[in-house]
Amino acid sequence: MIKAFLKLTVAVTVCLGLLSAPIGQTLAAEKTVRVTLPTFTVQLNGNKVDNQYRQYPLVVYKDMTYVPMTWFDSRLLGLKTEWSQKDGLTIAEDKVTTSYEPYKTKQKNSKSQNATIPTFKITVNGKQINNSTEEFPLLNFRNVTYFPLTWKFAHDEFGWEYVWDKSKGVIINSTNPKVQTVKLPSYASENDVALFDGYFYFVETVDNMNLIYRSKEDNIANKEWLYSYHIDTMYGYQKHMNFEIRENELWFRYHLGGAAMGSDFYGKISKDGKAAIEHSGYLDFKKSPKGTLIINQFLPPGGNNLIFIPTGQPKENGKQIGDPDLIYGWYIKNDSNSTGYGPVQSTTIHDDDVYVLASSSNLENNSLNQIYKINLNTNETTQITNSEVGSFKISGDKLYYVKNNDQNLYSANLDGTEEQKISQYNKVDWYEEIDGRVFYTTEITSGKYNLYKTSQGKDDILLLKEPVTGIQIANGKIICQLPLKEDYGIKVFNKLGQLELAIVDHTENLFVHNDDILIVSATDNTIKTIHLKK
Repeated sequence: MIKAFLKLTVAVTVCLGLLSAPIGQTLAAEKTVRVTLPTFTVQLNGNKVDNQYRQYPLVVYKDMTYVPMTWFDSRLLGLKTEWSQKDGLTIAEDKVTTSYEPYKTKQKNSKSQNATIPTFKITVNGKQINNSTEEFPLLNFRNVTYFPLTWKFAHDEFGWEYVWDKSKGVIINSTNPKVQTVKLPSYASENDVALFDGYFYFVETVDNMNLIYRSKEDNIANKEWLYSYHIDTMYGYQKHMNFEIRENELWFRYHLGGAAMGSDFYGKISKDGKAAIEHSGYLDFKKSPKGTLIINQFLPPGGNNLIFIPTGQPKENGKQIGDPDLIYGWYIKNDSNSTGYGPVQSTTIHDDDVYVLASSSNLENNSLNQIYKINLNTNETTQITNSEVGSFKISGDKLYYVKNNDQNLYSANLDGTEEQKISQYNKVDWYEEIDGRVFYTTEITSGKYNLYKTSQGKDDILLLKEPVTGIQIANGKIICQLPLKEDYGIKVFNKLGQLELAIVDHTENLFVHNDDILIVSATDNTIKTIHLKK
């Protein structure tokens, strides 16, 4: 019954870009056939296809539905297509996805048109297809290859799911992750937006007021107010704010006032939707079971700027810790001409010890940008490194840091012993350890980086031929943002450094939590989500 239905209704074409037959080789031998537009509705991964005004509509040949194999349609359905003079057309399942491309035109399609049966070599999932003997051959229509959605191809080769509904027509779903458009209010993309534990978080600006809302992922229309604040207009229209994850909690951050006399505000959003400002000023903060560490980063930087607030105590009961002659949480560049300062977010609380980048308050002695350890119980302060460091991270029982003198990545024990250089290439910018494997980036040009995986005793492995512009880590996955000119906008790697998914969509804004990716499209500012497979 199902196979009979397939013959009657389903034959999907997976796109190959604009594939045309090699001139002078196959055109003369190609047979012309007549195709028609479907008289029923078709949905591809939840997207209704408007065949009447689509540049590449689905077509019907011999009572079989065909789908165009454009760049977007193939990747929408989890397929990758390649063409060469030697190998012809190759179609295969791949770890790819994209949002739906409607190919909308103003010209209405004719109900019946001509297509041809191509004679070039065709390979599907590594198996060569004799198109001349196929009951439902691949077709060429408008210089695009069209693919029949027969049981053999759709079910056996690609594992697609499909149903027939009298009112909804043909519904086809592939097994790759879907890029889905979220119908949040249009203003949501004008500021930061987040997807966290089943809720969308977004901002509406009304006159000089920012209002923060959330909506359940499965009930977007019902928004819940969380927090509001007045925008400062003396120093420009400061409406922008950010959502960020700290210790698996959702926070928001915004700035009011000028650069010197203004302030950053940090608010926490609890699971029940209550939101409140927890910290304000120029600062960084780190939480531990014993309390909260405040790293004051006001200008000009000064020493003795660490305050530890025990759990359950008011801020007024916080105590200064560390060596009062050290400046904490700043990267300091000092030469004969000038002194520059940059706040550093590397500070980490590990068990009962604080690891922090610090410099002597007497800049003349050149004891700058060293990693120190401060014990929260005894206040003992110990210098860990003897070389200037730009940043550091702690993962497991190891320190990872980039030295200033050679810009290479190093690892060491938490007491600084057994230091070793672990990057083959210098100019290291970002780095992360995941289950014993270390990944890092090196700068190519401003804002563009190569991504490597370290390989002890061998050359470090370049994971991407394309440059990356940003990286986020979630659930052991590496989510890479690529430049606008590249074929793909996002690539996802697993903890082994293996490609897990390539997403065509490019993004202006990227938020990642657990296995959920939220993007604001660089093309039209629509908000979209991708739920990664676990």
